[in-house]
Amino acid sequence: MLELKNSQSPPLDDPVLPKRPRRLRASPALRDSLAETRLLPSDFIVPFFVVPGRQIEEPIPALPGVARLSVDRFLPALEAALEQGLRSALLFGVLPESAKDPLGQSAADPQGPVPSALRAAREAFGEAVVLYTDVCLCGHTTHGHCGVLRETPRGVQIDNDASLRHLAAMALAHAEAGADFVAPSDMMDGRVGYLRQALDRHGHSQVGILSYAVKYASAFYGPFREAAHSAPSFGDRATYQMDVRNAREALREAELDEAEGADLLMVKPALAYLDILARLRPRTQLPLVAYNVSGEYAMLKAAARAGVLDEGRAVRETLLAIKRAGADLIISYHAQEALAQGWI
Repeated sequence: MLELKNSQSPPLDDPVLPKRPRRLRASPALRDSLAETRLLPSDFIVPFFVVPGRQIEEPIPALPGVARLSVDRFLPALEAALEQGLRSALLFGVLPESAKDPLGQSAADPQGPVPSALRAAREAFGEAVVLYTDVCLCGHTTHGHCGVLRETPRGVQIDNDASLRHLAAMALAHAEAGADFVAPSDMMDGRVGYLRQALDRHGHSQVGILSYAVKYASAFYGPFREAAHSAPSFGDRATYQMDVRNAREALREAELDEAEGADLLMVKPALAYLDILARLRPRTQLPLVAYNVSGEYAMLKAAARAGVLDEGRAVRETLLAIKRAGADLIISYHAQEALAQGWI
């Protein structure tokens, strides 16, 4: 047993410390009762990768614990998430190379994996789940860029305005299949306003837009690109995703998307851009979403496997930091495991 020496209380005429913040940290019960930031299952959006076919469950090496799922395997996975108290899912379609073309026309296929998953989920779970869908051409084009290309005197470039028509067709296919929100992640200028008009014009005024308003050209997307088979075949995305050195530009991007009709605004990635999230929070009354992206997830998994940190505590700290910085909702691959393991 640890033997402690008796300590002497200071004499009454000694200086007294009037402020002792430690009084408010004295016990677990007291700390819980005074916690300023809390995480609930309803705070999370769970990403799912859906593929054509049946009875397919392909583990993704770059994302331990995550798999590509055919619709018949996606439904029980979604049901398990709902049983944990999770309420929202974000769907990404993954296609074989044979289904892709330079214009990404498969993105608007009503029989594609995302519309098929939407219809199945809506039939199975009704309004018990909120369904978000990623709207971007990168997983549907042979070149892997987020818009269509054109030849210019300066070489091959993204045709921003021509891309909007294809993105709108994709969003409409998702809306007609039962999406609650479409989430354009392409970073084309003007796409939120264009999608809002297209949805309204086709009778989908109830479908919302979660805009990837602040999406940086980040190094943390690598595992996702492996998962979705969506890496660009040449060049990079620096002409349309944001420069990592800029902060004021992020506020301008968010303000433009809000003015164009976005219902929710996203900051992506989350951890390297908590300052952006915190700066944006007082600038808008819209709900804010942060994407705890694949590279951030994979880093913690790798560190835990190497035995250099406690995974549960690190995940909890990470998710609390995102919420504390101002996120209303968090897209995270950690969500289900964190709940199952009691990390949050």
